[in-house]
Amino acid sequence: MEKKNYQLTRKEVLEKFDTSLDGLTNAEVKKRQEKDGKNVLEAKRKTTLLEKFLAQFKDLMIIILLVAAAISVFAGEAADAIIIFLVVILNAVFGVFQEAKAENAIDALKEMTSPYTRVRREGQVTQISSEDLVVGDIVLLEAGDVIPADVRFLEAASLKVEEAALTGESVAVEKNANDLTKDDLPLGEQENSGFMNTNVTYGTAVAVVTDIGMNTQVGQIAKMLDNVEKETTPLQKSIAHLSKILTVLILVIAVVIFAVGLLTGRESFLDMLLTSISLAVAAIPEGLPAIVTITLALGTQAMSKKNALVRKLPAVETLGATEIIASDKTGTLTQNKMTVEKLYSDMKLVNANDFEADADSRLAQAMILANDSVMTDNGLAGDPTETALIQYYLDGGLVYVKDVEDRLVRQNSIPFDSERKLMSAIVKDQKDGKIYVFTKGAPDELLKRADKILLNGRVLELTADLRDKILKTNHDLALQALRVLAYAYKELPEVPEDPSSEREENGLIFVGLTGMIDPERPEVKDAVAEAKRAGIRPLMITGDHKDTATAIALRLGILDKKDDSQVITGAQLDQMSDEELKQNVEHYTVYARVAPEHKVRIVNAWKSHDKVVAMTGDGVNDAPALKTADIGVGMGITGTEVSKNAADIILADDNFATIIYAVKAGRKVYANIQKAIQYLLSANLGEVLTLSMMTFLGWSIFAPVQILWINLVTDTFPAIALGVEKGEKDLMDRKPRGLKTNFLSNGVGTGILYQGILEGLLTLGVYLYAVTFPVHSSSAAIHADALTMAYVTLGLLQLVHAFNCKSLHGTIFTKDIFDNKFFNWAILASAVLLCATIFVPAFNTIFHVTSLALAQWLVVLAAAVILVAVVEIVKFFQRKSFNS
Repeated sequence: MEKKNYQLTRKEVLEKFDTSLDGLTNAEVKKRQEKDGKNVLEAKRKTTLLEKFLAQFKDLMIIILLVAAAISVFAGEAADAIIIFLVVILNAVFGVFQEAKAENAIDALKEMTSPYTRVRREGQVTQISSEDLVVGDIVLLEAGDVIPADVRFLEAASLKVEEAALTGESVAVEKNANDLTKDDLPLGEQENSGFMNTNVTYGTAVAVVTDIGMNTQVGQIAKMLDNVEKETTPLQKSIAHLSKILTVLILVIAVVIFAVGLLTGRESFLDMLLTSISLAVAAIPEGLPAIVTITLALGTQAMSKKNALVRKLPAVETLGATEIIASDKTGTLTQNKMTVEKLYSDMKLVNANDFEADADSRLAQAMILANDSVMTDNGLAGDPTETALIQYYLDGGLVYVKDVEDRLVRQNSIPFDSERKLMSAIVKDQKDGKIYVFTKGAPDELLKRADKILLNGRVLELTADLRDKILKTNHDLALQALRVLAYAYKELPEVPEDPSSEREENGLIFVGLTGMIDPERPEVKDAVAEAKRAGIRPLMITGDHKDTATAIALRLGILDKKDDSQVITGAQLDQMSDEELKQNVEHYTVYARVAPEHKVRIVNAWKSHDKVVAMTGDGVNDAPALKTADIGVGMGITGTEVSKNAADIILADDNFATIIYAVKAGRKVYANIQKAIQYLLSANLGEVLTLSMMTFLGWSIFAPVQILWINLVTDTFPAIALGVEKGEKDLMDRKPRGLKTNFLSNGVGTGILYQGILEGLLTLGVYLYAVTFPVHSSSAAIHADALTMAYVTLGLLQLVHAFNCKSLHGTIFTKDIFDNKFFNWAILASAVLLCATIFVPAFNTIFHVTSLALAQWLVVLAAAVILVAVVEIVKFFQRKSFNS
């Protein structure tokens, strides 16, 4: 079996890629570039604006509307056809604008990879664009560099690489150029290899490029994404379901009314055809696609102000349905920044904020001096652990960092290596000329080399009892998932020209310990609590160690108590079949030491239980799961390019709390769409019922222009206004609605039925009243007045009913009833347009209406009062039922 790259010796790897330490020749580079191409990740072809625009017309509801518009043109109703076409075009333009806007914003985030790399070619070191690298190139790396391709290290000096983006490991890992022979080592244990887009934090290296572009580990994950099919969102499923129901109803009703009208012989073939078409157009809520899109678009605008960038409109609503949030730990729940949390000095353990020190503190001096961090124009640079030690004093406002460095000037050093797990700095005190060595490292190793302790300002013998107490403290801190470092010093007779560990790092004086951790984001704990209150289960999925993951989960409230049965590792997942994982997945809350394929399995296991799953993450290793999940939430700042492209929503501030805000926004969007649907369909049902009963009873029926005008002035703008209602106060106290619900759930379907029937009966009742108690004596005038009263009643009932729909179950008699100014203006404008057909004499003939007396108007208004009263009574009993 052929050896893998990490298993090759340094000689074998150079032979395999036909190169040498002097690098490739320019001619060979050109030949390899022609064969293998550029060192870039392949980007999918972007859809053009025209393709985006045409894609908007694939929705079934849109197709129905276009057919209705075509029939309207054929029937001579060009005005209504124009209105329908305008709504459809508006819907398409909104969709294209939002997608293009999101893509442009995402393009602006594409600044992750290092644009240049130092290489050795033909024996000369030169700097080239990273995309011009080829397999076999010899690259030179140092702290601060981004590794530009997959490489095998040939030389490594104190090398550390931060691989969180690929493996999820929050602490930089030590690398070397040693030969490895084990089979199937995971990426995190391939110590002699580096991977594209990971960061060198410490030391230097010479390496040979083994893979470029799509053949790198990052590229392999990018390929995985192409095999993930994106499913239909809950919103799309609900709209499709609703469209099918409406299509059948509309066809049946139009055909029945047309047939009954012809059979009764009261209307001509053309009149009944126009009436049936008008009713069909009215029965289709042509504003619905635009209302859904506009509501979603307005929701995305509100979310963008809170740093959540939406790539696809339906993602807003999907996030609102979320039941599971599977979150990466590093950089999402935590700050991705090592921080000093505990200090141990004078045999006392204190919180970092409570540690009192000055420039003469030996522990402070050791933390600052046994440290290879450097200050640059962009801040501290170096190993994250070491920069954290300096940052601790800078954040605390302790200005003596520079004082310490100016007074105790470094003369020499003993670099860190993984064998002895120590590093030392040799300094000279500028005040008295004394020479000191300050040492930092693993507590157990450092204590082996210490025989004294600095205790309350005095140097004492380090007894076995004291040593045991220090080791116990180290153990206790480790159990809290803290990374523990120990510090010591001693005075030297002179500056050694060639310092050695055996001589300088023995006989040390122990001064203390520090406990460090990648801390949780301060706002995340409240966000987790709110998620739980909203019935959402937060999960932690990380590549970090089990103890670290458990400790962070406890601190954030993801775990309520320490319970190993809720924590599982990648190794344990490997022992489970997919079926076993599906059966047991609900038992696990924290997943540690996982690989990319584990994350996809976890998401699929939860989805098998019909759960709506949101996956958050920023690393390359998160991308397949981001795309597999119902909603992928990527990170804008720390997120890798691959993860951003796989995500549906990107958090510009990388803040977990923003996810919960987005959930709330998604719930509000869905609730508002439900309100708009309830309003539209109950109103349209009222129209259909009224016209159907008029036809069956042999009464005068509405003229097509009356049906179309009512439909025009009462449908779109009030429904859009309902789409921008404020979220109800208990939105996050409700459980997620899940996959098995649709827009007609939660009493909406029942509401549409009884409210539509009520509107129809009240309209018919007003018509019957007008005929029974006429104002005029002639039969023609009586029926003209009755039809006019029924016409204005049906229109005004719908506008009044819009107030009922501001809350599905809550009363309209609250102080907030008029707080939506857009809604108020929409209702007022619609009412004016409706009443103008009666009050403006020039319109009377066009709309086949008459002027009404005050008594007749009072009857119309009484019908509106009855509608509000009945709906309020039903809502009252609904609330009593919910609370019981």
